[in-house]
Amino acid sequence: MKRKETNLDKNISRLVKLTRESDIPSEKFVDSLIDDALNELDQPQQDQKRVERKTTMKLTLKKTLAWAAGLIIAVGVFSLLKTNLFDRQNEYAKENITEPANNKPAPAAGQAPIPLELPEAQFRGTPQPTRVPNLEKPLGRLRDPFMAPIGTINVAAGKPVTSSDKFPIIGELELITDGDKDASDGSFVELGPGLQQVTVDLGAKHTIYAIVAWHYHKQERVYFDVVAQVADDADFTSNVVTLFNNDIDNSAKLGVGTGMHYVDTNEGKLINGKGTQARYVRMYSKGNNDNDFNHYIEIAVYGKPIE
Repeated sequence: MKRKETNLDKNISRLVKLTRESDIPSEKFVDSLIDDALNELDQPQQDQKRVERKTTMKLTLKKTLAWAAGLIIAVGVFSLLKTNLFDRQNEYAKENITEPANNKPAPAAGQAPIPLELPEAQFRGTPQPTRVPNLEKPLGRLRDPFMAPIGTINVAAGKPVTSSDKFPIIGELELITDGDKDASDGSFVELGPGLQQVTVDLGAKHTIYAIVAWHYHKQERVYFDVVAQVADDADFTSNVVTLFNNDIDNSAKLGVGTGMHYVDTNEGKLINGKGTQARYVRMYSKGNNDNDFNHYIEIAVYGKPIE
């Protein structure tokens, strides 16, 4: 059943119309609005009290209506200015942008971003941990896509992994190349304290364009003595190339590194492979700023087999 419209409903509609048309309510409108409001009250009022009450209500209502109308006008002006500014920015962009919107050069012929899928972020931001020297600052945004020849894939997927710790404390070594980059329990391997390494056998020589390694990104951690090497043989005696080294004091005895310490995040550490040709990929680490153990979630090697 349709509800009967009351005087209050009518006055609300009139108020809305008023504030859209003028910033000052008319005397007639204010008087009629107050009379209707008083008539809505069921309690009888004495004439003198009614006059006093009406005067007080009139002053209050006028101030309220004027304030409301002023606010609506201010909002309208701000909206108009904002719209005009937005239109001017669009016009400027159309006239002045000569490169792609992200100001990055287009990919070189025959190249494309590597097919890198990132896991879900486990913590927000990358605050700098304390007492860690030579620490790189957070980028503050996602890393730029890494470009490589078209057809580049993760050639480490499902490949066998060996380690200096033959009996990991947590997990199995095959987790390191199973494609699961999540930081949840059951997705990572924990190796003993001290300097440890894991080695991925690609099965044959490949041209390596990038290595991406995830140690542990459920918490804000920095791993020490991170070294990435490639070689032609499992013993790392033939054609050994160091692609990354942040061991600044040579405590791992692999040479003094010039790389910086970094906070492990869901993006992983991307290391430029520089097109090096090799069969084996090895990653070293020596504990972290939270504990003495070494952890690996995933190692991905982006490259192409040598034809």
